[in-house]
Amino acid sequence: MSDTDTVLRELRGAQKPSKGVSIYSRYINRPAGRLLAAGAFRLGLTPNQVTLISAAFTFAAISAVALGEPTWKLGVLVYAGLVIGFAFDSADGQLARLTGRGGPDGEWLDHVVDCAKMILVHSAVLISFHRFGGVPGEGWLLLPLGFLFVAVLTFCAGLLREQLGRAAGGPAPAGGAPASRARAVALLPADYGVFCLVFLLLGAPGAFRAGYAVLAAVHAAFLVAFLAKWFRELRALRAG
Repeated sequence: MSDTDTVLRELRGAQKPSKGVSIYSRYINRPAGRLLAAGAFRLGLTPNQVTLISAAFTFAAISAVALGEPTWKLGVLVYAGLVIGFAFDSADGQLARLTGRGGPDGEWLDHVVDCAKMILVHSAVLISFHRFGGVPGEGWLLLPLGFLFVAVLTFCAGLLREQLGRAAGGPAPAGGAPASRARAVALLPADYGVFCLVFLLLGAPGAFRAGYAVLAAVHAAFLVAFLAKWFRELRALRAG
């Protein structure tokens, strides 16, 4: 068995639980991240360096959305950059668990990059709408702002749920029952990897606008459901 096969086997053994993870992340992004983590291990990269590689791909793709005129070619390039960045985002944590070199600095850096990614991607869509006339009226410029609000609130509320739950001595949100295939499928519309797909429609402004609006509505619905769930969980911890 090769060294790479050994590393991949160890990475699979150090995988995070699958509960609360969509089918895309479970079967596409995490396995891709595992291959990248194995390559990074062989190159001697640190988890923080992998995080910065993720940020480089992601921010380059986001910059292209804001600066480049929407075309089919640009859409493919943006999608590729975002998806590769997402896979490296999975690889950094897997590499940290494999090498034992993770720490609060790495977790902080990972969250900072994730937060910046959420803010910038919707800001880039807003800039693109404004610069290249991808909307039929100015009211559509509120759509990226609304999506941005939903994304940031979901991110911050989820982190608070995790941290406050730990402080209260309760389980993390992903703990408990085994992963459910039905739940993994249900979470698919809210997965970042699925969100990236909409950029393949950049060459057709109307289709991109419609797809982006549908995803915004779906993420808003998930936010309402998540907020209610997390509130109940934290309230139960207090009662316990």
